[in-house]
Amino acid sequence: MKAIAAFTVSVTLLMGQSDKPSSRSAARAVVAVRHWSLSDATRVAIEVNGPFEFRTDRLHNPERVYFDIPNTRPHIDAKRSYGEDVNDKLLQRIRVAETTHDITRVVLDLAANVDVTTSKLTNPQRLIVELRMGGATGIPPEAPVTDPSARPVGPKPPVSAPGAGKPAPAPAPAPTKTPAKTQVARTEDRAPGVAPDPRTPPEDAAADSPVPPAAAAPPEEVGKAARHTSAGTNSLIRTLGLKINRVVIDPGHGGHDNGTEGAKGLVEKELVLDVALRVGQLVEDRMGAEVIYTRTDDTFVPLEGRTALANEKKADLFLSIHANSSPIPQIAGVETFYLNINGSKDAMDVAARENASAQKSIFELQDLIRKITLHDKSEESHEFAKRVQASLYSLTSKNFPAAKDRGVKTAPFVVLIGANMPSVLAEIGFVSNSKEEVLLKKSDYRQKVAEAVYKGMEKYTESLSHFQVAASR
Repeated sequence: MKAIAAFTVSVTLLMGQSDKPSSRSAARAVVAVRHWSLSDATRVAIEVNGPFEFRTDRLHNPERVYFDIPNTRPHIDAKRSYGEDVNDKLLQRIRVAETTHDITRVVLDLAANVDVTTSKLTNPQRLIVELRMGGATGIPPEAPVTDPSARPVGPKPPVSAPGAGKPAPAPAPAPTKTPAKTQVARTEDRAPGVAPDPRTPPEDAAADSPVPPAAAAPPEEVGKAARHTSAGTNSLIRTLGLKINRVVIDPGHGGHDNGTEGAKGLVEKELVLDVALRVGQLVEDRMGAEVIYTRTDDTFVPLEGRTALANEKKADLFLSIHANSSPIPQIAGVETFYLNINGSKDAMDVAARENASAQKSIFELQDLIRKITLHDKSEESHEFAKRVQASLYSLTSKNFPAAKDRGVKTAPFVVLIGANMPSVLAEIGFVSNSKEEVLLKKSDYRQKVAEAVYKGMEKYTESLSHFQVAASR
């Protein structure tokens, strides 16, 4: 390692990239700053690519708090500075720059009367900053964040099991609220002149401010092994201790593709988009995972492009949400599918309807068969589907006692073909059933459906390996 380090320094000098007195570059980098808004708090995650210390202080007029991270340089999307307007009720703006050599400063411009608490977490190394409405007379003493949803969301950090280490789940979002998507630091959003900022007085450089003590030791996290599948086996995902970090949620249809339509005018593409956004909000609020949607408005997205997006974004779960239809109006209930080349007659009929907008040709049949039969996530997709189906049926059975459990089924859905992660398609009800259509038109019932889908996902996530805060001794 010493030889490698020496070689790196030599190359840097040869390339003329270091004309400063110290030829040694910073040992670490601040690689991401992410934030998300909850109902009663705003959380910011500052990720560093190795162990770090930090100094912090609070300044006024305007209200702001800064964090200096020594021996690091900013490297967010390969850029050396970053700025983003947040403008929620607690946080106005985030600014990141290298103020002096090898010291990265992260400045949070705050609204009035905001309290700030911080905690360091590991695997990966990150600083969690929690903002809440309060007195805002200064930075309170360090308080460990035991809520696993305080975990940053993005490409690297693994997600704690939902509900671990917190007394109660976060409140559900208002039914009509569009989910606040997690923001990943992007330099193209930076306003000109991020560093220095005209709003930042000279004291922001902390030249005449006492240096606060380094942060307190972070709470310990321990890894929890995955449980066996319902069949009593261990998949490779479970054996390797792989974790859930990012979820892609796919509202079916969109644009010119309406999907199915009920007798009372309920259109599938509108229903599933609303439910998908509600599910995504729950995942962000309670699970702390990053959520990516294949669409967030009435846009048509090709079936093949939806799974391709999930692969491109390195998602760990893929959930496609649809509504069902039948020529028999009495049929009601829910069913959940995962990918397989065979299926029952009814399952194949559903797949045929959902695959109608596919853009593949007959020539590609052999390639599609190969992708399906070589799909190595089938076992975990089955587990995921069973959890979602059980949760959805629990809801349906209370509203349609006569409806049978339509169960977990397999079929060759184009939207699931080629996914590199556990993937399921959930049919959340029959719009062809007049009673179920009336229910699905109600905002409060859609929220219940979203809760049921989330609970199924939560149960599945809890069965995998995850991190949790160590119990106090």
